[in-house]
Formats: sequence, C-alpha cells, structure tokens
Amino acid sequence: MYRLYVIPGSHACRAAMLMLEHQQVPYRRVDVVTLLHPIVVRLHGFDAGGQTRTAGARRTVGLRMGDRLGTVPALAADGHRVSTNHRIARFLDERHPEPPLFPADPERRSAVEECRAVGERHASDGRPADRVAGDGARPAGFSRSTGDGRLGYLLYRRALTRRVIIPRIRGVFAASSRANCELLADLPATLDRIDAWIASGVVGGAQLNAADFMVVPSLALILYRSDLLPLFEGRPTLELVDRLLPEPA
Repeated sequence: MYRLYVIPGSHACRAAMLMLEHQQVPYRRVDVVTLLHPIVVRLHGFDAGGQTRTAGARRTVGLRMGDRLGTVPALAADGHRVSTNHRIARFLDERHPEPPLFPADPERRSAVEECRAVGERHASDGRPADRVAGDGARPAGFSRSTGDGRLGYLLYRRALTRRVIIPRIRGVFAASSRANCELLADLPATLDRIDAWIASGVVGGAQLNAADFMVVPSLALILYRSDLLPLFEGRPTLELVDRLLPEPA
C-alpha cells in the first residue's frame, strides 16, 4: 500500500488524494504537522521536487527553506519517493494507466496540461489560493471560518491553534498588499477561463483528468471566504466543485 504524506486541509494535498482515489489506488494517509512538514518528509527520503516558489515576486525565508528541504504532498510508492503534484500525476499515470489522468489525444493532452498548470500554480507556487482565502481576514474570524468546509478543517483541528498559528504561516507566503489586491481582482477572469475550459470539455467531462483534480481543491479553498461566493454562483465552475468536493452536510 502506498503512503501519502499530507497536511490536513491543504488544497495541494487534496489534489493528490483525488488522483489516487480516481485511480482506485490503495493508500494510507499520513498527516504531518504544518511548519514541521519540510523536515519530516526530508527525514522520510523526500526532496522538494525541484520547486522554486515565490509569493508575488518575493521569495521569503520560509519558502527558500521549504524548497531546499521537502514538501507535501509526498508519495511513498514501492521504494519510490515522489513529491509535488506535477510529479505525482505523471508517476501515477505511468504506473496506473487505467483510468488515465491525461488524455491520449495530443491536442487534448496539451489543453489539459495548460489547465493543470494553472491549478498547480494555485496549489503550490506562491499559494495564490491561500492568499485569496486569507487576505484581509482577522485571526478570530478566520479561525472560525476554517473549522469546516469542503477540505475539512484547515491545518489544525483546534480553533485556538488556527487562530494563533495560521497568521504566522501566512507570513511565509506574504506578498505585498498591492499584489494580493491584483490577485483578487483577477479572480473573475480566472473563473471565466475555467468556465471556458468546462464548456470545451477540457475539464468537467465524463472522464475526469489531472486538471480537474488540481483546479478544484484550490477553488474549494477560496470558497472558505463566504464573501466571494457571489462570484461563483451560477457558474459551471461551482458545479464542478460541487461534483468533486460537495458542500459538507
């Protein structure tokens, strides 16, 4: 059985879980404590998968350290150590080709790769989804709103722990206020782009693919902000999120 090292509530980690579940690959989930995860996975033989992340245009000390040590999701599979969703998707598609994570047709595969790359940027490179979800949130309100949602509780089960620690974690991905405002202003255009991909069948089709699993968890994280729900309402994008990660009961 494979082992998948994850952080609870991480949208990047949920993407890896969705891919494994899609391919019906048995695995054991190993939860790792946030902030300690680069050291923990390094001790288990993983690296950072060649990542060079930024927050806006900045590379904070935390990002540089993480890129040198290790990252999650991290998949231990029959002696292999595979980290980052980019590498995990290719590993799974080679080892477990049915059902596929990428279309066989070269043109459709190229379109899926383009969409997957957008999802991966929101799930790893500078954490745009994290920045949108947390931008302007007060610690007390943020700790309450992140106790339950489409990804479960975010990072820590206890609200007090989230209230104390999450603001410090967000500092790792800190970008300028201007960069965060620009990111939020671009959200409607990003949703338009995903709606167009759905209309063309690149994502949201009868046969789900790696792009679906990369894009949807990032959108699910943004939906922890109830004030942004009106931007999603009535869109095919929200229907796709509901399909893969239904609203918790």
